[in-house]
Amino acid sequence: MQKVFNFYADPGHGWMAVKKQQLVELGIAAQITPYSYQRGGTAYLEEDSDLDRFFEAFIKKTGEKPVLKQHHCDRRSKIRNYDSYRCDSA
Repeated sequence: MQKVFNFYADPGHGWMAVKKQQLVELGIAAQITPYSYQRGGTAYLEEDSDLDRFFEAFIKKTGEKPVLKQHHCDRRSKIRNYDSYRCDSA
């Protein structure tokens, strides 16, 4: 299971990129809110609640804490233009 994840932040918010399949494997795909985004097979989990939900499930399954690789920009992130997250399979 992937253990290092990219975290993207603009001046107002942040999101962690994770494969949607990994959300299914952790049993939380249906619990992610539409405040997160998606593009292709990747979900971008918003930092306020969905990221915490992922961390809890990840630690419970692996016994390890995920590692975040930080990426910051000074302008509005293109992630905000992606589709809102929706669960394709529960």
